[in-house]
Amino acid sequence: MKKPDFDPGLTQQYSAKLRRVIRDDGEFNVKRRGRTWRDVSPYLFLLNTPWTAFFALVLGAFITANLVFACLYFWEGGIERVHHTDLSALSRFLDAFFLSTQTLTTVGYGTIWPETTAANLISSIEAMTGLLGFAVATGFLVGRLSRPTARIGFSKSMIVAPYQDGTSLQFRIVNRSVSNLMELEARMLLMTVQSVDGRLERKYERLELERPTVLFMPLTWTIVHVLDAESPLYKKTAPDLEDLQAEFLILIKGVDDRFSQTVHARFSYRYDEIVWGAKFARAFDVDEDGDLRLDLDRVSDIVKAG
Repeated sequence: MKKPDFDPGLTQQYSAKLRRVIRDDGEFNVKRRGRTWRDVSPYLFLLNTPWTAFFALVLGAFITANLVFACLYFWEGGIERVHHTDLSALSRFLDAFFLSTQTLTTVGYGTIWPETTAANLISSIEAMTGLLGFAVATGFLVGRLSRPTARIGFSKSMIVAPYQDGTSLQFRIVNRSVSNLMELEARMLLMTVQSVDGRLERKYERLELERPTVLFMPLTWTIVHVLDAESPLYKKTAPDLEDLQAEFLILIKGVDDRFSQTVHARFSYRYDEIVWGAKFARAFDVDEDGDLRLDLDRVSDIVKAG
């Protein structure tokens, strides 16, 4: 029985040209269809949505809740004010809206209050809604702020650089977070498109790294795959990689020392993101006080290999 080819979980089937497997944001390039409401997790959505969208949703929920309760107060009409004057419908609705905001946030200024039993019942329900709603929003805010993430910066390009007596494929990473990353591990996979029995299939191969682990990464880490006779890239040229639609899948794992939790990062480089005959420029130096100084914006700097 033929041993199945290695597949990391991205399928070997090939039906059309794929832009890339892993997007620039580290997510897999997969669009899901056919989902139902049971498949949606509001908790994970609110934890992972961008900050602007998160605050927009919180603000939208706050305004919507106040509009709903303002309509109930306006319809019931049991609102008392400090100044007893004849008010227009718009003024009465605004009073109802501001009574709602004060009740929802449990802030009362004493200038407007519910008078009838029905209005007090509405305000009681709203007060409970506000307490529960703000507790939930605060929980999500704390969860977003306290969740460890691997803010790893990847060089914009891979390079084919001289290495000892031969050449190597390299890329460079840096920790952009104030937290220290410990016990880092790197893995690199090569994905190519090859013809097998007259049909195109994706093939995956593990690429051996010169140093797959480091204990800590206070500076940069240049990850190297040696292009020797044992490498599937041995004697491959840029046109060869283009014909194979080569993509290099990068997986980084480490431990955040502030949270003592494992964090992950994903990235990929395609064949057209490789610079041949280059080497990385130094991204750190020593200042006049003898301290190491790391320039995060120089992680992608390369110079011509000479």
